[in-house]
This record gives sequence, structure tokens and C-alpha cells, in this order.
Amino acid sequence: MDLQPRLFKATGARINPEVEWVEVQVKSVLNRVKGMPFEWSINPYRGCEHACVMCYARRTHWFLDQDGVSNWGSRIFVKINAPEILRRELAHPSWSREEVEVGTATDPYQPAEGAYKITRQILQALRDYRTPVGLITRSSMIVRDLDVLRDLARGPGVRVCFSIATMDERVAREIEPGAPPPVKRLEAMRTLSRAGIPTVVMLAPVIPGITDDVGTLTEVIRAAKEYGASSLATITLHLGDVTRDAFFEFLTHRYPQLVPEYERMYRGKYAPTQYRAQVQRIVGAIQARVGFRSREIPTAGPGRPVSKPAEQIELFTRGSTWRSPGGSSSTATRPTARATGLATASCPP
Repeated sequence: MDLQPRLFKATGARINPEVEWVEVQVKSVLNRVKGMPFEWSINPYRGCEHACVMCYARRTHWFLDQDGVSNWGSRIFVKINAPEILRRELAHPSWSREEVEVGTATDPYQPAEGAYKITRQILQALRDYRTPVGLITRSSMIVRDLDVLRDLARGPGVRVCFSIATMDERVAREIEPGAPPPVKRLEAMRTLSRAGIPTVVMLAPVIPGITDDVGTLTEVIRAAKEYGASSLATITLHLGDVTRDAFFEFLTHRYPQLVPEYERMYRGKYAPTQYRAQVQRIVGAIQARVGFRSREIPTAGPGRPVSKPAEQIELFTRGSTWRSPGGSSSTATRPTARATGLATASCPP
């Protein structure tokens, strides 16, 4: 198999019984981003050992002729020269110190980071070149870099988003089998919050029929408040290329009764607007009930707060009813029968 795509040069590999880390040299690290409220992103790795069944970034394996369904979590490309290349890019006279998001298509604190420390070196480079940083993770490993995050908070700015879809550890193991338990992430978030690092809980993704009930949503929102999140944003599931195949494979094995409903709901990448709007309405009502007043999602650096995702301000369509695959319906306890929209908030989905 050819391991030398356009920007990669394979230099070696480290293999354990379950995961292969392919060490690659890259020619570029900063990625220009379109359609998001930030201009630049960095992904220290390609692939992710957290192996979330709903990860929208699985399609990036496809770009390298890799299997984004079966190998997304077991074949990880490690950009071993990324910190060196990044320093060159940041030193260029044209660099204007715009906000950079780290981890938009991979978790920057997946297990490989414990061995390679690529993310830590990237953060050090961004700190040294006074560039504001946003991070998103499902990992508790981030507390290792508290010293660098404090430097960024005192300097150009930093913001950390923690993705939490459920507080139920059994469900979490099903949908994100390689990630630390939700409570471990929240403990890490509390450590960062107490150190003065702005933190956000991404209640994401909301998965129809699995994590969209009021009880599950309430548990996450209550935990976000109790563990010190300054903001919360909600994103419902979307199924793009490759992710759709992986998620339907998961459904077939674990929730086969939901497959017909999902086939109806997800004829395209997104589910109808009505479902997304009702999810946001219910989340807002829960926040009010538990007393969690979520502030605007902060930017990593100077400037105005980033607006919440567009789907969070859609008006609820009166009279909509959620109908389960079995035919029963409810107007109060569950959002209508469909799922998601792409985030436009500063923390990617």
C-alpha cells in the first residue's frame, strides 16, 4: 500500500497488537478553514484511537486510500515533524496571529500523544509565537499540559472544549470505545477551569433514540454546571461520507431496531431542521431548570464572543411530536424523530 500521499512521507511505524502508529513527515501543518468562525486548524494526527462510531472526520482516512470504517481507530498517522514545520510557518512575515483550532479532525490527546507529545510541542510553538488557541478533546490527558495552557491563558488566549454525549458509561463505551469515561473528562475540565482556562462542554453529538432523551440531556447539562464549564453548546448527529457507513454498521450490531427509523431520518447528511430546533429548545429549558446560564462561547483570543451554533437559535415549531420506531409518541419527553446539523460554533463537532 502506498503510504506517501501528497503531504505525507512515511518514515516508520510502531505497532502494538491493536493499533499501528505510522510516523509520517508533513510539508504543511496550518490548514486554512472555510465555513467556520476560525480561519486555521491543526491536526497533529490523522485517525483517532478513540474510534467514535459517529466521528465526522472518518472520511479523512478515505483521502489517503485508507479504510475509514475499520481502520480509523487502529491505523494512526503521526505527524512527527509537525512542531518543526509549524514554527517555520508561524515565523513567516505574513502570519497575523489569527486563532488556530487544534483537533478539528482528530483528538489531539488520543493515546499516541502520550508517547509522541506532538500536541504539547504544537501548543508551545503557538504560545511562543503569541497565537491564540482553541482545543477540542474527549481526553483527560490534557491536564498534563496545564503549564502551557496557563501560559496561553495569560498571553494570546486559549479555550478548551470537552465533548460529552452522555454520562452513562455503558453507552459511552459503545459510541466512543477508546475515550476516557465522561466523568474523567469532566474532572480534567474542572482542573482547567480552576486554573483560569475558559472551558466549554460540547453536548455532542445528540444521537436520536440513544442519547436524546431528557434524562440523558439533563445529566450532561447538570454535570457541565457542577464541574465548572463556562459555556455549553449542543450539536446533533450528522452522517457524512464514511461516517454513515461506520454508524449504520454500529446500529446494525447494537441497535438493530433503530435502523429503519435512521434510514428514514438520514436520507441525506442531516436530519430535518425541526428535530434540531426541538433539541435546542429542550436543552435550553433544561439549562433554565438546573440554573446553568451558559455564556457566549469565548473566543480563544481578543475579540467578541463567538456566537452559538445557528441551530441553537432556531425557533421550535409548535405541535411537533416525536414518534418512536415502535409507533408510540410523545410531545414532552423526547425531541422529534430526527437528528443533526453541522456546528458553526468555535468548537468543532
